[in-house]
Amino acid sequence: MGSHGHESNTNRIWIVLAILSIITAVEVVFGIYKPDSLHLKGFLGTSFLNWIFIILTIAKAYYIAWAFMHLEGEKTWFRRSIVWTGVFLICYLVTLVLIEGSYLHDTLAPLVKW
Repeated sequence: MGSHGHESNTNRIWIVLAILSIITAVEVVFGIYKPDSLHLKGFLGTSFLNWIFIILTIAKAYYIAWAFMHLEGEKTWFRRSIVWTGVFLICYLVTLVLIEGSYLHDTLAPLVKW
């Protein structure tokens, strides 16, 4: 029987942990300090700060899928089918949330003290 070589992925796991921790730390810092230049100015129905959170969350989700679901080792068409399906689904859901949230805010603004 032949011996199978086993590579340790410890170094890769630490790198993934570091990258995800840095992205999370950036999100936490923005969430705590909420810079007025990002929080009070909007684009496409929400503030720039919310767009930063959405983009960083998508980046984390993509990196988790790439690293832990082993997408980097798959065929190109399979990777693209998974990634682009997720991208379109996330864009659709973000659009719905922004439209419905804006509608609810406009409708309830006279009734609720924000």
